[in-house]
Amino acid sequence: MSGNATFAEIADALRAHQRIVVISHVRPDGDALGCSVAMALSLSELNKEVQVWNEEGPLEKLSFLPGSRLVQFPPSEPMDVDVVLALDTAVKDRLGQRCLAAIRSAKLWINIDHHVSNPRYGDLVFIDPSSPATGQIVFELIQDTGLPFNTAIAENLFAAISTDTGSFQYSNTTSRTFEIAARLVHAGVKVGEMAEKLYHTVPRRRLELLKTLLNNTRFRCNDQIASFSLPLETTRQLGVLPEDNEALIDNIRAVDTVKIAVFFEELNDGKVRVSMRSKDPRYDVCKICSLFGGGGHTLAAGARLPGPLAHAETVVLDAVEKELQAVSAATQT
Repeated sequence: MSGNATFAEIADALRAHQRIVVISHVRPDGDALGCSVAMALSLSELNKEVQVWNEEGPLEKLSFLPGSRLVQFPPSEPMDVDVVLALDTAVKDRLGQRCLAAIRSAKLWINIDHHVSNPRYGDLVFIDPSSPATGQIVFELIQDTGLPFNTAIAENLFAAISTDTGSFQYSNTTSRTFEIAARLVHAGVKVGEMAEKLYHTVPRRRLELLKTLLNNTRFRCNDQIASFSLPLETTRQLGVLPEDNEALIDNIRAVDTVKIAVFFEELNDGKVRVSMRSKDPRYDVCKICSLFGGGGHTLAAGARLPGPLAHAETVVLDAVEKELQAVSAATQT
């Protein structure tokens, strides 16, 4: 993409500095943490002083990945670093206030991402919206510039790419994605073991959460819009973790008539987290979420709104219905 730094420029900057902090977005997913740990493991092989921070710490479900213990909460005391490497984070604020506050000074900011809504913050920027995962970009960076690579790094990158492509099922999956996956398998990734741990091992509380959410599923606009909500009280009753919510929206997105699916989650700070999914690029959920200060991809996006929950549900679903009707009208003309 025009305006991107080259991989060589990014790798040279990483090699030239010693103290590096790798950060990814709040409510991290497999792509965010997988590529973060992969980069940290690679840079550690160069004897760099590397830390991996996330506002919410490590994910229980990814604890099987080598190097997962590198992911830590940001320190309470601000510190000086040479490089901040922000991965898979569309907007700088999404790195989290505690992470940002923990950086007293940094000589260089590097921003690597695949979200089309990324405003290109940082000193060295590489944004590729055509890439299905930031993990795929990180693989290309490591391979093109000769940064250290081993089985542990391959496993983290495979988890990153697999989770952000829906296990290689989403429409953004390309032939290059499969070529990279093959390279990662050749490097030692055991696909069966990885799939079992990523997709077929869940705590009971996630099943209880899914049951609760499906019981309050709502449809509107001739069943073209489906939504469900998670009140804070239910979160506390079930004892669920934020990571338990990931991909649950796919259950209502799968309904044959549904064009757009929406998940509302009431948060401790009084805000409401909105996740939105579409099946068809004509229904651009990134466009809808941008109305509320959010962003992401055409088929998968999100935002955070002030509560209460009922108000957020009303304004967001009204906006979704308006967009659905606008696309329908444009298609008929």
